[in-house]
Amino acid sequence: MDDRRALVEIDVSCATTPRELQLLLLHTLDFPGWYGCNWNAFWDAVTGLVSMPRRLRLIGWAGLVTRLPGEARRMRECLDDMATQYPELAAQVEYA
Repeated sequence: MDDRRALVEIDVSCATTPRELQLLLLHTLDFPGWYGCNWNAFWDAVTGLVSMPRRLRLIGWAGLVTRLPGEARRMRECLDDMATQYPELAAQVEYA
């Protein structure tokens, strides 16, 4: 039985610091409480600790790219790498 959620929406427009973004990801994607709040930990979480949703909609993406360009780039790299390396586990990502 597939336990993946059909759609998860994350409003990243409220994240103004890297820490806020990481905490938003932790809570919205149901990462474990001991999540390390960095991109290496994000990769570990999405590729082995939690089930990613079938679709992931990132609301306010353009604003995040403006406010936190390095964080947005790293997040997109992780999600793109996951789609390439683990397509059966990856979410279809919409950057809204």
